[in-house]
Amino acid sequence: MTTLLVIAKEPRPGRVKTRLTPPFTPREAAELAEAALADTLHAVAAAPAGRRVLVLDGTPGPWLPPGFDVVPQCGGGLDERLAAAFAGCAGPALLIGMDTPQVTPALLTVDFADCDACLGPAEDGGFWALGMSVPDPALLRGVPMSTASTGAVQRERLVAAGLRVRDLPRLRDVDTAADARAVAARAPHGRFAARLARLTAVGGR
Repeated sequence: MTTLLVIAKEPRPGRVKTRLTPPFTPREAAELAEAALADTLHAVAAAPAGRRVLVLDGTPGPWLPPGFDVVPQCGGGLDERLAAAFAGCAGPALLIGMDTPQVTPALLTVDFADCDACLGPAEDGGFWALGMSVPDPALLRGVPMSTASTGAVQRERLVAAGLRVRDLPRLRDVDTAADARAVAARAPHGRFAARLARLTAVGGR
């Protein structure tokens, strides 16, 4: 079965979701990051998988549900860290980040019977998910990350390697306050939406 990977940072103030400040304080941004990560991990926990892995920069907290292996992120750029995450997988693997708390178990249930790879594009030009039936870390190294063309370049890399690529639904990452409001509206019953509502009410935003 597929290995589901989540790459994430420990939600500590000043280290995560810095583009949410302002209007939120660093501590509030970290609270939103924690809620987003918790929603993501619970979606992964509810999806079918042979193994669930949290590739973490930092230390696990009470937000981590049972059933996950935790491995540390390697050093280097994001492309190197993503490549290293796939290098630890012996079979089909799907990797996501912590920026799409609206993700559902259905979106994470990927069948590689008719494709070799899948890519979930993000509205900002990146990607929220990448899966490969036979993980090849080399297909990530050197891809420019956090740009408006990251998703397109990554897809081209997969196609150039001769892989059949299936596109997953486009999702919106949470980077800014506007993103947070839009994502919460799409998943109004999640932890992220509840935390955003509470912080918005308290701060009068």
